[in-house]
Amino acid sequence: MSDLQNGILILDYGSQYTLLIARRVREMGVYCEVWPCNDERVGEFVDAGEAPGKGIVLSGGPSSVSIEGAPKLEGGLLELDVPVLGICYGMQLLAHAHGGKVEPAEVGEYGRTTIEIDEPVGLFHGFDKGTELDVWMSHGDSVVEAPEGFERVASTHNGLLAAMADTERNFYGLQFHPEVSHTEEGETLLENFAYHVCGCTDDWNMSNFLDTHIAQIREQVGEDEQVICGLSGGVDSSVVAAMLHKAIGDRLTCVYVDNGLMRHKETEKVRTVFEDHFGIDLRVVHAQDRFLDELAGVDDPEEKRKIIGRVFIDVFEEVAKEIPNVKYLAQGTLYPDVIESVSVRGPSATIKSHHNVGGLPERLNFELIEPLRELFKDEVRVLGRTLGLPADMVDRHPFPGPGLAVRILGDITPERLEVVRAADHIFIEGLRREGHYHNVWQAFAVLLPVRTVGVMGDQRTYDQVIALRAVTSRDGMTADRSHLPMDFLGRMSDQIINGVKGVNRVVYDVSSKPPATIEWE
Repeated sequence: MSDLQNGILILDYGSQYTLLIARRVREMGVYCEVWPCNDERVGEFVDAGEAPGKGIVLSGGPSSVSIEGAPKLEGGLLELDVPVLGICYGMQLLAHAHGGKVEPAEVGEYGRTTIEIDEPVGLFHGFDKGTELDVWMSHGDSVVEAPEGFERVASTHNGLLAAMADTERNFYGLQFHPEVSHTEEGETLLENFAYHVCGCTDDWNMSNFLDTHIAQIREQVGEDEQVICGLSGGVDSSVVAAMLHKAIGDRLTCVYVDNGLMRHKETEKVRTVFEDHFGIDLRVVHAQDRFLDELAGVDDPEEKRKIIGRVFIDVFEEVAKEIPNVKYLAQGTLYPDVIESVSVRGPSATIKSHHNVGGLPERLNFELIEPLRELFKDEVRVLGRTLGLPADMVDRHPFPGPGLAVRILGDITPERLEVVRAADHIFIEGLRREGHYHNVWQAFAVLLPVRTVGVMGDQRTYDQVIALRAVTSRDGMTADRSHLPMDFLGRMSDQIINGVKGVNRVVYDVSSKPPATIEWE
C-alpha cells in the first residue's frame, strides 16, 4: 500500500498483542501495516537501502533471543535510516543485536508493574523525571545490561531495565507493552514515537482511504471489464458493494446467494436495500437445496467452511458466465479474517479458515478485489458511513460468511436450521427492543448437538439446547462476554423455549476470546 511510505511498519514476532499495536497506531490517524518478521519484502527494502515507512516497530513474542531457531532481525534492517521501537521481545532483539546482555530473569514479570522515568527523552518526551507509571509486563527474559550507545530511561521498582533509548540513532526499547489498556499513558508513548520521533502526521482517515482505493479500483478494472461482488447483506460486503458501485458504476454486478444458511428474512432485506434504494444490478440465486445436499452429514466445522466456500464459488462462476467480460471477484475480506486464516504474522498459528480466505479453492477463475483486507471492523463501519450507507446496515452485528452453518454444531438439516434461525431472531429482536443491541458487538444463538430432559405441560421432554452468545469487542481480535441483565436473559430463555418447537433449555456463553473464539465453529 502506498500509505505505508508515510506510516509505520510493524514486524510481528508472534505476540498476542501485535494487532493491538496496529489498532493504537491507526487510532492516532497514522497508517500502519503488520508484516511477519521474516517477510521477504523486508529483505527487499534492506537490499535497496530504503526504509519501509517512517518508523518500524518490533513486536513482542514468546521466544528467547538466545535459543536456536529464535526469530531474528533481518540483516541490515538497523542500518536503514529509520526510527525503530522494540517492544518486549523486540527490545531484547535490539539489545542482543547491539551487544547488550539478555538473560532469563530470576523472577519473570507478568501483569501490572510500576516503573519510574529516569530520563524523559524519546518516547517519554513531555514527562517529568521521576514520574511513576503503572505498566503491563509479560516477559521471562530481561535486558540486564543495555548496549553501548543506549541509556536507561525507565526502571522498575526492583531495579530492572524497563526502557532504553539511543536518541542519536533513534532506537528505542520498552520491556512493557504500551499497546494494552492496562499500561498507563501507553497511547501517549506510542504517539510520541509516531509523531515526535518518526515525524508522522495524523492525516490517515477513511475519506483518504476511500479516495485512494476508488482510484486504485478504477485503475485496476479496465473500461470493458466487469466485476462481480458477493453480497450477503452484512456490513463488510455491503460496504464493498457501495464502494465498487461508486468506483465503476454499472460495471458492477452483485450476486446474493441464498444458501439457506441466512438470518430471518435476510433475502427480502437485501433485495429491498440494494435494488430499490441503490439501483445496483443484483442477481439473487436460490441455491438452498444445493448447499444443504453438500453439507448433509458433515460434522467437522473446517469441512463445512470449505464446502460452503467451494459451492459458493461454483455458483459465482455459473452466474459469471451470463455476464460478459467478468474478470474480477470483489469480496469483504477484513484484516482479522486474514490474520486468523493464514499465518501472515511471524510465528503465529492458523485459528480457522474463513469463507472469504481459506475457503476459496485454488482453481478460482477470477482476480480478487479485496479493498477492506487491511481494515478492522470498526474502520469498515466508519467507511460505510462515509459512503452514505444507512445506519441500520452499517451498525449491524457481524455475520459469518458460512452463515448459520457454523452456529449449528453437528449435522445441518432444514429442521435444525429453522430452530437456530428462529431462536436467533427472538434473541436479536429482544436486544433491539430492550435497548441492548448497540451495547453488544455481536450476538447470536447456537444450536448444540445435545438433548436434555425437561418438563412441559406435565410431560417429560427430551429436546434440544440453545446457547446464547453476546460479546463486547473493538475489532473482533479479542472479545469479552457482554454483561447482559439476568432478568433479560431469563425473558429470552422463556421466549425461545415457548416459541421454538423442540427446544427445552437455553444457556448463556460467558467465555472470552481468547481462549475461546467468538463463533463456536
